[in-house]
Amino acid sequence: MQKTSISWTEKTWNPVTGCTPISRGCMNCYAAAMANRFRGRQGKYKNGFKVTLHEDSLDEPLYELKSCRIFVCSMGDSFHEDVSFEFVDKIMETIDRTPWHKYLILTKRPERMAEYFQTREVHQNAWLGTTVEAAEYKYRVDILRSIKGSFKFLSCEPLVENLGELDLTGIDWVIVGGESGNRARPMKEEWVMNIKDQAEVQGVAFFFKQWGTWGSDGVKRSKEANGHLLNGKMYQEIPSK
Repeated sequence: MQKTSISWTEKTWNPVTGCTPISRGCMNCYAAAMANRFRGRQGKYKNGFKVTLHEDSLDEPLYELKSCRIFVCSMGDSFHEDVSFEFVDKIMETIDRTPWHKYLILTKRPERMAEYFQTREVHQNAWLGTTVEAAEYKYRVDILRSIKGSFKFLSCEPLVENLGELDLTGIDWVIVGGESGNRARPMKEEWVMNIKDQAEVQGVAFFFKQWGTWGSDGVKRSKEANGHLLNGKMYQEIPSK
C-alpha cells in the first residue's frame, strides 16, 4: 500500500491495475497516463494499463495496523470485466480480515458490482461507490442504491457537466472535483453548487476535492494554485461511519 495525496482517503491499495475507457470521465485518465510511463519496466506497470491482477499485493493491508481509509484500486477498477469474481473474492477476504480499516471501492461498472453482491455479503467496512461525471451516467446511482450495504458514495470527478436533479436517497457521501492535466476540461462553479445544495438538502455529506487545472474564474493554472475552496470556504466532510 502507499500513502496518497488524494485528500478523501489516506492510502491506496492496488491488487488490480489497469482498465479500459467506458465513459466520458476516462478521456484524460491520470492512471492510464501514469501506468503507461512505466510500461515495460519491472513492477506493477510492466504491462502498462492492461488489466493485471496482483496476487502478491492481496495481503498488504494486513501489515498496516493503524486504522485508515483505503482507496481500493486507485489505478484500475476491481469490477472490470477482466477481473474474475474469484479474484474479487480474494480482495473481499482481505477486507473481512482487516475490520480496523475502511475500504473505499469505487467503480464505473456498478452493474458488475451489483451482480457480484447479489450472492455475497457486503462487509461493514466496505464503502461502495460509483462515478457520476456527467448526467448520462446518473443511472449508476440507481444501480448502486440497489446494492445491499451500509455505506454508499458518489465520485463526481472529473465533473464535466451539470448533473441536474439528483436523487441521493441511500447515498451517504458525494465527492466532487475538477480535472487536472494539460488537456483538462473546465468545470463551472454552478455545476458544483448544484450538487452541494442538493446534498445539503438531502442530508448527504459533501466533499469538494479540487478545482483542478481550471479555476473557479475560468483561468488555467496549476491545480495547486486553483486550490479547493468553494465560495471562499472549504467543504470537505468525511462521514464517521
